[in-house]
Amino acid sequence: MKIKNVNVKSIDEIREEMLETVTCSKNDIFRIGENCRQDYEKITNELLYVKQMAGKIMAEGDELVGQVQQARIRLSEVSKNFKQYSEAEVREAYEKAHQLQMDLSINRQFEEQLRDKRDDLERRLLGLDETIDRAEHLISQISVVMNYLMSDLKQMGAVLKDAKAKQDFGLKIIEAQEEERKRLSREIHDGPAQMLANVIMRSDLIERVYREKGAEEAFTEVHRYKKMVRSALYEVRRIIYDLRPMALDDLGLVPTLRKYLQTIEEYHNHSRIEFVNIGLERRLPAKYEVALFRMIQESVQNALKHANACEIRVRLEMTKSAISVVIKDNGAGFNIQDKKPESFGIIGMKERVDLLDGEITIDSKIGKGTVVSIRVPLID
Repeated sequence: MKIKNVNVKSIDEIREEMLETVTCSKNDIFRIGENCRQDYEKITNELLYVKQMAGKIMAEGDELVGQVQQARIRLSEVSKNFKQYSEAEVREAYEKAHQLQMDLSINRQFEEQLRDKRDDLERRLLGLDETIDRAEHLISQISVVMNYLMSDLKQMGAVLKDAKAKQDFGLKIIEAQEEERKRLSREIHDGPAQMLANVIMRSDLIERVYREKGAEEAFTEVHRYKKMVRSALYEVRRIIYDLRPMALDDLGLVPTLRKYLQTIEEYHNHSRIEFVNIGLERRLPAKYEVALFRMIQESVQNALKHANACEIRVRLEMTKSAISVVIKDNGAGFNIQDKKPESFGIIGMKERVDLLDGEITIDSKIGKGTVVSIRVPLID
């Protein structure tokens, strides 16, 4: 095989052209997804309004049914005792019964139109939701393609020797990144985005309460408004902290862990998290601090989210030559023999430990909780 005859410049030009085409396609799909999200939000608001109107029309219809029944009873009485009533009373009874019947008929027609409108909006929402999911899936696939296109093809000869291993490893990393981005997107959408939308609605409510009920009621709404804003701010700070706690760079591993676990315990007020530090408390190289923090974070989050643990104990011991961490919980546990290919948390932890030449063991039994043990040698 003669690698030297390959025109590397031509390969780079082809790669750049393909990368440009794929990037344009990704941007187009992203715009489609964003437009669908905007349409989804508009239709959701319209559907809410239609449902409110339908409820109002149905209530009016129920009231009209009662009025029609009363009018019919009145008309029946007038008809039976025709001679006892004046011509004006008889005409009024007939006209009232007829008018109420017409009002009820119009009400039913309007109600039927609103139901059709509601069904149509729900079908459109379903279609938009499917389109958004397909767009996200396509963007994820295109990201994998772009990753390969942006890799250095000049060293193709050396890369081909272990291409299969690198491909599997690279795909795991890319899929894990995409899953994390999707998780973060959903967390922002379900947390701060929803809270901020409620803040806007609450601000409109304050104005209406002030006009209709006066300053005292409005002042009460302002207090609730401030509480909602604080919650939104807390969620934003929590998400930023999960991405990269700034204290890790400033204070180091132990103080950051102590603060992080305290914050998580406050957020999950149904769970108790105990942190014990034994031995030295000193700064470590950044790669050690980041890797250990992420592994402990992953273990604690798994215990809270997947195992529903109410007690978690984190024990850290640092010596001159090594650092050991044990994370123990009383959660539901799991069968360690069951391997789920779509789960990247444990894979990511093992890869971090391998990069530090460390060891990780996971002991778990269903109904007995989980123990994660990590040991990393420290090299000066």
